[in-house]
Amino acid sequence: MLGVRLFYTVLMFAVTVMSPAYAEQKTSVGEKAQLQASMQTYIDRRLVKGAYLSLDRSSGEVRELHPIAAHLVILKMGKYFILCSDFRDQKGQSVNIDFYLAPRGKRYVVFDALVDERSGLQRLMKAGKVSRVN
Repeated sequence: MLGVRLFYTVLMFAVTVMSPAYAEQKTSVGEKAQLQASMQTYIDRRLVKGAYLSLDRSSGEVRELHPIAAHLVILKMGKYFILCSDFRDQKGQSVNIDFYLAPRGKRYVVFDALVDERSGLQRLMKAGKVSRVN
């Protein structure tokens, strides 16, 4: 599983470098790669038998979510970043997780992860508090 994640991280890095928008970026390619790597490391360290465990607070059910693919889009909220990744639950349903990262030295740390909670992020985007990193 780690090999697959590393492959996708390297692939995302290559796609970003070859992008026409590369020359206009405000966030460096190295920083983007570090953000993606930080998210992947966070996910990998929390896997239990290959699953990311998430508590459904309304039902009390623990959901086993299996990582599928990270999104290429990176969002910025002030000095913080938001990255997301697709997972699948036990029933095969797609589940999105948004990871909020903060800079810590030359690295990044995930300080929050919201499972299937897009409405708050969408409100922040509409209010202009979150924007896409080019």
